[in-house]
Parts: sequence; structure tokens; C-alpha cells
Amino acid sequence: MGKRIRAQRKGSSPRYRVSSHRFPGANKMPREMDVVGEVTELVHSPVHTAPLARVKLPDGDTTLVVATEGVAIGSQIAIGDNVSLRPGNITPLSEIPEGTAINNVELRPGDGGKVARSAGNSCIVEAKLGDKVRIRMPSGSLKELSGNCRATIGVLAGHGRDEMPLRTAGAAHYKAKARGKLFPHVSGVAMNPVDHPHGGGNHQAVHGPNSVARSTPPGAKVGLIAPRRTGRGRGKRV
Repeated sequence: MGKRIRAQRKGSSPRYRVSSHRFPGANKMPREMDVVGEVTELVHSPVHTAPLARVKLPDGDTTLVVATEGVAIGSQIAIGDNVSLRPGNITPLSEIPEGTAINNVELRPGDGGKVARSAGNSCIVEAKLGDKVRIRMPSGSLKELSGNCRATIGVLAGHGRDEMPLRTAGAAHYKAKARGKLFPHVSGVAMNPVDHPHGGGNHQAVHGPNSVARSTPPGAKVGLIAPRRTGRGRGKRV
């Protein structure tokens, strides 16, 4: 019987839990339509890579959304169908011209935004196909979404965050700690057999198959979990 591996410890230990006071709040696009809000504050969130913007709506409620490049305190955020293509405005994909950079894209109408939400990210509207809209994801892949899905105009703020090195191990430690992770992240093949299924041996390698089933019990569920394919991955995947 070996030790509990890192993936098992994460489920119960407070060491891997982020304090709730470090979360300013949920950042989702408001459900209201045909309204104009005002940015009252730009919020630094330790657990997000991009800054957040606090938007005050006409009814007095406030909401947090990821801040778009060019948005400042006092900026107007228009939400609806007939809005100008100004950074920060929120509108359905069917109303956005082809070639426009967008962020915080909904995958299903009304889900508040799921794609292109980290600092400096954006998608591109590629084409309109009937009631569907094809967008190019930050990874370069293409995805067709409903034209009723909403998105924010522009590129997310905070680009270039990875250009400056962390410089010290302490900086890397606190960056990981803010996200409920540990630094340094030790590889399984560098451990002893008691610590990890990949540990041990006269050289660092996975001795045996690296693929495991989806139903593998905790403690042994490491490596490639239920992979669609294995091998060297030659050729372009369609």
C-alpha cells in the first residue's frame, strides 16, 4: 500500500483550497438586454489572470465582468442587439461582423461566457452560416455556435503577463498558492514507487502502459486518462 498521491490529497486538504475572500465574486455577463451600464471600478483578482470590471446597471445592481482592453472607470458598457462595435460592449454573435475580435464568448445562450476569458485572449468571428456563427478559438480551432450566444467586443486586458519572468521561486510559489496549487510541481517519474505509480526504476520513465481507463480507482488514475488515441501523433488531426 503506497502513499496517497497528490490528486487524492487535493480532495480533502485545506492546503489546496483558496480562501473565499480572495474571490471578488462571480464574473458573468449580465442577463439584462438593451441596457447601458457604467464601469465604476477595476478590480484586481488574485485568482484571475485578467482584471475585472465592476459594472453598475440602470436598476442599481452591480455585476463583475472580465475587463476588455481599452475599458476604463467611467466607460459605458452597452448590452443588447443594436450596439456599436466598441470594446467592452456585449451583443449576440449574429450581430457581430466577420473578422471582429471578441472575448468572453458564450457556448450556450445565457451561460454568462465560457471561452476566451484569460488575460490577452480573444476569438475571431470567421463566418456566419445561417443561424450559426463560426468562430476561431484562441487555440486556432474552429467552432460553430448559435447566433444567439453573446460575446464581448475586443481583446481581453492583461496581455503580456507571461513576458516578464517570475525571477524567484517565491514568486512562483505565491502565484501557484493563489490558485490552490503547489510549486514546485514534482513529476511522477521522479518519485519513489511508494509515492506514485510512475515512480521507481533505474531511470526516469513510465515503466509500462501510460494509459488508464476512466473507471480506474483514485491513486492509480494517472497518466493518459481514457485517451482517444495514443502514439506519436503523426499527421494532422482533422
